[in-house]
Amino acid sequence: MATTIRRYVETDTGHRVPNHKSKCRHMHGHRYRFEAEIEGDVVDVGGVSEEGMLIDFSDVSKILNEYVHDIIDHAFVVYDKDTVLLELFEKLPPDHRIVRVPFIPTAENLAKWAFEQVAPHIKTAYGNDLRLVAMHVRETPKSWASWRE
Repeated sequence: MATTIRRYVETDTGHRVPNHKSKCRHMHGHRYRFEAEIEGDVVDVGGVSEEGMLIDFSDVSKILNEYVHDIIDHAFVVYDKDTVLLELFEKLPPDHRIVRVPFIPTAENLAKWAFEQVAPHIKTAYGNDLRLVAMHVRETPKSWASWRE
């Protein structure tokens, strides 16, 4: 058996789903919650800071902040084939935060993207088995998507 922990970070991020049949085709934003689910064995090395933990929660926060939050918080995520928005965004000042991605920025695709950003950085210095098993993305209070490898 393995232990599981979760830690999350929230972002305020804009997007649109260009071919959506309803209102999501319009530019809008969400208060996203990116929640990392990590599984493994607790550290059994005596006397170290992480003894009894999978990984320090603060270390997970640093990873989530660097590889998710700091990239898309207060930014607009745009599909790199959304020519309408890309042409519009060319007129904005260069300091405007636009993140181009090779996928339509749905919650499902953002969950996979965040998993791929975070997974390589979930590691331990103590030899305990440890891995990111899922990234859960809350787009609205009633809507979640998850990516599992």
